[in-house]
Amino acid sequence: MRIICFTLITLFYTSCIAQQSDVVIKVPNGFSTSNVAKDFGRVRHIAVNSNGDVYMKLEKLNNGKGIIRLRDTNKDGKMDDTLKFGNYVGTGIALKDGYLYASSNSEVFRYQLDNQLNIIDTANPEKIITGLVDKRQHASKSITLDNAGNIYVNIGGPSNVCQEQDRQKGAKGMMPCPLLETAGGIWQFKSNKLNQSYAEGVRYATGIRNCVGLDWNNEVNELFITAHGRDMLFQDYPELYDQKKGAELPSETMYMVKKGDDCGWPYVHWDHFQNKKILNPEYGGDGKKTGAENAINPLVGFPGHMAPNALLIYTGNQFPEKYKNGAFVAFHGSWNRAPEHQEGFYVVFVPMKNGKPTGNWEVFANGFSGMEKVTNLSNAKHRPCGLAQGPDGSIYVSDDVKGYVWKIQYNQ
Repeated sequence: MRIICFTLITLFYTSCIAQQSDVVIKVPNGFSTSNVAKDFGRVRHIAVNSNGDVYMKLEKLNNGKGIIRLRDTNKDGKMDDTLKFGNYVGTGIALKDGYLYASSNSEVFRYQLDNQLNIIDTANPEKIITGLVDKRQHASKSITLDNAGNIYVNIGGPSNVCQEQDRQKGAKGMMPCPLLETAGGIWQFKSNKLNQSYAEGVRYATGIRNCVGLDWNNEVNELFITAHGRDMLFQDYPELYDQKKGAELPSETMYMVKKGDDCGWPYVHWDHFQNKKILNPEYGGDGKKTGAENAINPLVGFPGHMAPNALLIYTGNQFPEKYKNGAFVAFHGSWNRAPEHQEGFYVVFVPMKNGKPTGNWEVFANGFSGMEKVTNLSNAKHRPCGLAQGPDGSIYVSDDVKGYVWKIQYNQ
């Protein structure tokens, strides 16, 4: 596949486009992009094995299958072998210690790989977790694994802010929120135990409305997540939040979470302008009152409604040193910032050292939507959803509109 690149001097960026792509992806100077997959449908999260195999988890079945493996058999840079398996949809997929892990919206499975990195039995995976809450809203079960035999599963709260009548203007928030017993947090399970239910799991962290992006940070040996903020501050409380504030708030957030941590949902939201946990109006807030004093603060507060759908802690050696142990976040893009234009549809980078940000976040890869400003969400050509790191230190970005996957590499 031939790559066409040109430099935008005023932005100090190099824009590269694989000849088969339909958009121009802008990346920092010295980087290039290429397509490794296209037209596979709603590709959610992705994982890349040590031999370069790319695994894609689908939210809509492709010829009856929900997982696709792409392989470059002759190492010419082109994926020429496609394997489809798994009869369930979902978001989560991960590789660890000779197993492929994949999730539906209520269960998690694993497939053993042989010495040639082929799945031994695609038709009969082991079911390791079952019976998780799936009420359609915030139903995706994103996953990651640590180095001690544990798997972490997002169980999103099936609600906006745990109101007595969900998403109804004027409805009060429930105190305490009963949803937090089985949802609205991260649960920890064993990665090698079959048919685990809530009883076998541990509620590792709570107060998280929905966490689609999560990754284990090996530098500090802790779990890192990105959380989706609540909706409808302006729509339900125009006396407190004007249209501009309703578009920018609440913050989308990135946390380091330890066992027992509470991130404050549904009682508070993070306001990156005030740098505070602000009490939600459904619980008596006025846009200034703080709350949930025992809840932890995020590491980063991003602008609102951009939907951080993937998180990757970069451990490779291909990229320049500034990227080592930093965080890449894929923003799926907003739908509810009108009359402001929609925002997101890009991948950002947060420089970090020892698990803490060392500078401001910056846009790393942009142009996925195919337009300068998105005013109508349905017109966006692509929406970033998944991130993965390849064995050579490149990163991969998936899209769940048309099922594209891009590879981004540094040209040393």
